[in-house]
Amino acid sequence: MEPILKVSNYLVDNAETIINEILDVALKNVTIKITPEELERAIQKNIQFLILLSESLQESTDSAEEVLKEWSKQNGEEEAKVFDQFSSVMKPYAMNRLLFLQKISKIAMDHGLSTEDVVYVNNRFCYLMDVSMIETIQAYESYRDKLMKDHQKEINELSAPIVPIQDGVAVLPLIGAIDYTRVQHLLNYVVPTIPSLKVDHLIIDFSGILAIDTEIAQHIFTIHNVLGLLGIHVLFSGIRPNLSMTVVKAGIDFTSFNTYGSVKQAIDSLKL
Repeated sequence: MEPILKVSNYLVDNAETIINEILDVALKNVTIKITPEELERAIQKNIQFLILLSESLQESTDSAEEVLKEWSKQNGEEEAKVFDQFSSVMKPYAMNRLLFLQKISKIAMDHGLSTEDVVYVNNRFCYLMDVSMIETIQAYESYRDKLMKDHQKEINELSAPIVPIQDGVAVLPLIGAIDYTRVQHLLNYVVPTIPSLKVDHLIIDFSGILAIDTEIAQHIFTIHNVLGLLGIHVLFSGIRPNLSMTVVKAGIDFTSFNTYGSVKQAIDSLKL
């Protein structure tokens, strides 16, 4: 192992020079424009990566794997903040990997490592590079998924506001496409807040609905029943013919609901 440890120390001590040499060759095959800031960021990331790989030659596989996983997780989250699509990160990966391994192999041979030791170093690096890539992709996807869920939550909150229009009367305008996530938001976050608003009559307006399926329709009309149990009089407005057909297909009996063509008609009915 002594020759391998010498190579490990050499790679750590000369990481910056080695990475710059590899990138000089790699950049000749890059067709997209890279800003100086992006290039510097790539250099520093690759230096860190090379040092971790090199130090792994002095550790057990399991220990090296855990350290690299933690680094890759953080790296994946950082990549997710910068790049919208991971494919933009992956495009040069195959070529850069080849250049990297060729450089490491040459350094190993220059230090007098046997063919067996060179193969050992390359296999260790290949395995850890794959481990790192998997962890990076998982961290990237996890971060992007959380970001999308947070955005969806914000959209749900903005697209289902309770709008007071006069004493004891409020409107809940439903806007856009109603899916299961938005229905759950209504049930879990919007409906529980209504009693505290001291609303006696709530008009649920469907005028802005783009699409709705039978299952979602059933959930929407469940909200009617829940509010009714809370002593709130619910009125529906703006149910267009296509939505009416969906409601009928869902097996919902319209006769038990107060429905109106518009919010104004619903409000006027409360004055009678």
